[in-house]
This record gives sequence, C-alpha cells and structure tokens, in this order.
Amino acid sequence: MGPGPRARVKLDHVAIAVENLEEAAEAYRSALGTSDVKYETVESEGVRLAIFRLEGGRLELMQPLSDEGPIADYLRKRGPGIHHVALQTPDVDAEAERMSRSGVRLIGGVRDGSEGTRIAFVHPKSLCGVLAELCSPPEHC
Repeated sequence: MGPGPRARVKLDHVAIAVENLEEAAEAYRSALGTSDVKYETVESEGVRLAIFRLEGGRLELMQPLSDEGPIADYLRKRGPGIHHVALQTPDVDAEAERMSRSGVRLIGGVRDGSEGTRIAFVHPKSLCGVLAELCSPPEHC
C-alpha cells in the first residue's frame, strides 16, 4: 500500500510545565546557548510562558499563575515535564471540526492562545495518552 495524503498539520511547539519559570528559562537558555527568550502571560489559560524559538518550532515553558487550574494540577500530580505537543494547522476551527466528526475528543472549544494564535486541545485518550494542542498562526502571519 502506498503513502496516503500528507497530514495538514505540522509540529509547532512542545510545552513543558515548570514550577519556577525564571529558573527553568535560565537552565534552557544556558543549555540552548541563546538569550532569545520571550515572556508572555496568557490569562485565559492561567499561565506565564517563556518561549524559545528554535529551528522547526518553539519550546514553551509554562508556569501556572496560581495554585488552581490545569497546569497547577498537572505539576501536583506529575511534577515538571512535558505537558503537551502542539500541532499547527492553517485553520484550527476547520481542523477541530474535522477531528470531532472523525471521533476525536476535544477538551473545551477553540479559543485564543499565546502570540495571537487560536487553539484547541485534543484529549489524551484520543491520541494514545498524549495531550495535543491544535493551533493556527495569527491572521497577519
């Protein structure tokens, strides 16, 4: 059987939950040999981010803004580590709808994310235990 059509998504970023954003950012800055890091707070998701742009994608460190919410819960249960993998699609609304029709379970709806993106999350039970984020770049990109 030959290869099928290519997926309409590409790897966008890997998100890592951390307890102390400044310490984690310094460790990654040193390990990656870069000082290019952007900080952003995403109130709607309850996180503060340190974003590293790498060839082929981004690395996002996430610290919860409070002791409540999904990232704080994740850290309590599992400790620091990879939280999710983000997949970029040109139209997150259409991709989320297509996935839903095919039986993929989404968590919440499509909403605003960091750096002007639109996002939706795919439940880990739909992807072999991995939490995935769908994201679309801002309209002006």
